Amino acid sequence: MIQQLKPFINGVFQESETETYTDVFNPSTGEVIARAPQCTKEEVERAIASAEAAYPAWRDTPAHKRAQLFFRLRHLLMEHLEELTELVARENGKNWKEAEGDVAKAIEMTEIATSIPQLLLGEALMNVSEGYDTTLYREPMGVFAGISPWNFPAMISMGWMAPLCIACGNTMVIKAASPTPMTSNRMAALYKEAGFPDGVLNVITTSRNEAEILLSHPAIRGVSFVGSTEVAKHIYATAASHGKRVQALGEAKNHALVLNDAPIVQTAAAVMNSAFGCAGERCMALPVLVVQEEIAEPLLAELKRQIQGKKVGAAYDKETDLGPVVTAKHKAFILDKIEKGLEEGATIALDGREVKVDGYADGFYIGHTILDHVTTDMAVGEEEIFGPVLSIKRVKDFEEGLAVMNANPFANGSVIFTQSGYYAREFAKRTDGGMVGINVGIPVPVGIFPFSGHKNSFFGDLHAHGKDAIRFYTESKTVTARWFSEEETAHVDSWDGSRTN
Repeated sequence: MIQQLKPFINGVFQESETETYTDVFNPSTGEVIARAPQCTKEEVERAIASAEAAYPAWRDTPAHKRAQLFFRLRHLLMEHLEELTELVARENGKNWKEAEGDVAKAIEMTEIATSIPQLLLGEALMNVSEGYDTTLYREPMGVFAGISPWNFPAMISMGWMAPLCIACGNTMVIKAASPTPMTSNRMAALYKEAGFPDGVLNVITTSRNEAEILLSHPAIRGVSFVGSTEVAKHIYATAASHGKRVQALGEAKNHALVLNDAPIVQTAAAVMNSAFGCAGERCMALPVLVVQEEIAEPLLAELKRQIQGKKVGAAYDKETDLGPVVTAKHKAFILDKIEKGLEEGATIALDGREVKVDGYADGFYIGHTILDHVTTDMAVGEEEIFGPVLSIKRVKDFEEGLAVMNANPFANGSVIFTQSGYYAREFAKRTDGGMVGINVGIPVPVGIFPFSGHKNSFFGDLHAHGKDAIRFYTESKTVTARWFSEEETAHVDSWDGSRTN
């Protein structure tokens, strides 16, 4: 049975008035499992109005009471972990462990939100001038919009965006990605069950046209976005021109530099996880290895050996190592990129284009694929593919490798595999990547640190999660106070306040 999804507005799943729906697929089978409404302009505005109406009371709710609701939410998320994991696997295609990890990252940010009383602590200084005291407070701002991608249905919308935004005292409208909206909808229902007031969180699906409302509506104070660089630039420019705060995360083409002293078996294992995990559909995937020439062949051989034991299969089969990609359209996009790379002169060291999965002939599968002898003038090694495709660029030494990496227009993450402390330190200092791994294939920090991409991977000033997120979702207010003694009230001085001695 195909499920007809509904927008979550003012604490209720409401029947949409739209006549346009987007099919939600099970990537493992190719079947349509749900239909997501492309909400009308009126429905988007209704969601914004709901968040706006809920804001004054939620803003005035003490931080420790907001934290208590996040404790309840965390309990519910853990209670429904298996259900949510299966939802992610069925609508996105991540294998079971990866889908569970998607949900776990949302839980991690929910746990951080329980610490909101401490995170919102301000600053104070007594006697900043004689008899004057100044206190800085961090205050919520109002309604925020979150525009989330399809590749992490739990972690991004209900991890990076909603928990800290709402914990800070704001309200939110989430535009869930139409290809994968089911997880966000289910988690919205758990917010309701946890006791969050109606209107504090609203979840909608829309076309790009209706989403534009979120960028210009006067009630929206800020926008958090994750998606393509082209759209990130548009959202940053448009929302900022309307006076809104913006954090817009774009594409990536993360590179890893492998020096000839790197341990081959351990390096290959780390690359396997980071290059092919989540079918490569993540902005912290590792799609490019920049390898010193003398270690390239042994490393390639070890990668092939480790891949031989990996199972390509249905996402919810718990023995699957590599699940399908999200849609047939995206599969075609990836295959086209591989073909273009071969036309440009790359050689195919491992071909996953014709992989078959017994019993799932209509699923959107691509096997592990490795392209060798990729150069910087090939699109396959420079542009985001977002699939299980690894490109190998061969270099003579550290300096050439670093130059190749830093020439890329994206700078989300960068990695080095080496046993040399000197080169590890030089790399950390000189790489353009915002998140750096030293013998770590996926250098995503835990949620108390910011997700700090650079260059064309990020547009804005304050990143997702960490202290940056608290600053993004609040504004500072300074209060300077002076109290008069009886002696002072007997004399009126026309010069108020700024004496420094």
